Amino acid sequence: MFKDYNLENVKAKVSEALVKAKKSNELYNDVVTFVDPSEQLATMPKSGKMLGIPIALKDNVCTKGIKTTACSNILNDYVPIYDATIVKKLKDAGAITICKTNMDELAMGGTNLTSNIGACLNPWDTSRMSGGSSGGSAAIVASGAVDFAIGSDTGDSVRKPASYCGVVGVKPTYGRISRYGIIPYSSSLDHVGYFTRSIYDASVALEVLAGRDDLDMTSSNREVEAYSDNLNSDIRGKKIAIFKNVYDGLTNEQTKEIFGKLLANLKAKGAIVEEVSFDEQLLKAILPTYYLIANCEATANHSNLDGIRFGVRKDGKDVEEIMINSRTAGFGSLIRKRFVIGSYGLFVENQEKLFRQAQRVRRLIVEEVKRCLDNYDCLIAPASNDIAPKLDDHGRDELSNEYLIVENHMIIGNFTGYPSMTLPMGLIDGCPIGVNITCRAFDEQTMFNIGASIEEITGLKDLKKEVA
Repeated sequence: MFKDYNLENVKAKVSEALVKAKKSNELYNDVVTFVDPSEQLATMPKSGKMLGIPIALKDNVCTKGIKTTACSNILNDYVPIYDATIVKKLKDAGAITICKTNMDELAMGGTNLTSNIGACLNPWDTSRMSGGSSGGSAAIVASGAVDFAIGSDTGDSVRKPASYCGVVGVKPTYGRISRYGIIPYSSSLDHVGYFTRSIYDASVALEVLAGRDDLDMTSSNREVEAYSDNLNSDIRGKKIAIFKNVYDGLTNEQTKEIFGKLLANLKAKGAIVEEVSFDEQLLKAILPTYYLIANCEATANHSNLDGIRFGVRKDGKDVEEIMINSRTAGFGSLIRKRFVIGSYGLFVENQEKLFRQAQRVRRLIVEEVKRCLDNYDCLIAPASNDIAPKLDDHGRDELSNEYLIVENHMIIGNFTGYPSMTLPMGLIDGCPIGVNITCRAFDEQTMFNIGASIEEITGLKDLKKEVA
């Protein structure tokens, strides 16, 4: 990845990628829309850090003249008249978009089962989920059809699919990458993220994507570092905190064993590895706090999707009936439930006791994590208790410690805005499982360096389940 090609070689590579992507889509349902690359090839720059690289974009990324549905019926006919800032950056770097990928509807979900085109399947086992909401992007990178794909991460929507599909999933610091032109979910939690199959590729990708954008006032003025040039897997003296609450909640002994071996190898490479515990009650509050904040913000962000100002319109005898009919037909049942929660939390009489209270709890969680990372270089834990769930797995106890903490701890990366990354740490029953690391704000360099060391330990660089 990220090499220079002459135009004929680029055309051949793009053509090969399209063939693989179409095969991947037949197997895994990971693509919403294929993109004709002709115009991009004709206007491709002569140099760039991603010159000639075929890529995929999550279908909530606005692309000028190309349908962008966010896998929701209400946006079935939406064709943006502009490109998202990251699309422009990728074009300027020489990347060639070949498709838009499957996702949970409006990025609200962790399974990729709520898409209006059907579930995205896991390349390692098609009876299992790819994870969500960025499941299509994770799956198409895992299949080897492309080396890079954009996702978005509001809770763990890049990092959990990365674990399930065996790829590298990066959520940088809040504000590190512009969100202009990304269909929003929750404004205080949304991050642009992405998938690769190696830490080096991930470090180059952030150099391309990061930087100030005046079209996104939440984007940072911080200088973009030369992450790839400074990549260094020497972790001697690095202080790594084991997220003990997560480890204690693990029930899968194979996950514990794989994670334990990884920690032993990190110690052998000279890292200082110690256990850190957080307030258990605060950790159990992560999921309900997330649901309140995310759904309240989503309700406000999507109030314009009413069939009148925006979105597919259904007939009715008056404005109110048009809105009701449009939203009923346009949104899936899970999305409607989330909007009910969000609307309830935003009622004037409920804002103080629900929405504002959730914001206060979020602040307490952020302070806990900051105290930890004031003393350690990174926080580490398995990304999940187990490999990807089966498509029909509805038997989880969502009030158990395993679910409340083990399966939701990566939300702290969204609450804090700190950089967080998942990469493969091993295989169980032929399916991948990932490890997650979280570092201090804007310390992506340390995150990549520790990730590179883990990659050396596991030997799982460029892991893929390649389509034939």
